[in-house]
Amino acid sequence: MHSTPPEHQAETSPAYGAAAPVPRSAGEARDAVTRLLAAEFNELSDEILSNVVVADALLVTSEIVTNALRHGGGLTGFSARVTDGGLRLVVDDADPRHPVLQEPVPGSVGEGGYGWPLVHRLTARLSVTSHGSGKRIVAVVSLY
Repeated sequence: MHSTPPEHQAETSPAYGAAAPVPRSAGEARDAVTRLLAAEFNELSDEILSNVVVADALLVTSEIVTNALRHGGGLTGFSARVTDGGLRLVVDDADPRHPVLQEPVPGSVGEGGYGWPLVHRLTARLSVTSHGSGKRIVAVVSLY
């Protein structure tokens, strides 16, 4: 399911990234992706916003950005681009340790544990690479 490295997908426009500021929150990242998808689909009507595929794309965006902020030492880079494979998200953070895939225990005390397994389920392709003092997560969510 996660076999083709997302870095090798052909890119089409539109995109969010290089010259844009790094989002300060998951909400800002979702807003950027919403604007990107609006440009791709020419508008985001209520019908499109209720589309499960768009909801999945926004959920994946929120989860990987939130994880970078909560567990990755902070968000150091963010880009989003529509490619021939779907929505390609790139999130950089300040911690080289890879996320651990573990199923959350229902009824356990505390919060968390649901995001990373959810990202695995909702992405067509997913990779994590360490670089220097941080890591890069590249996720592709199918839009078509």
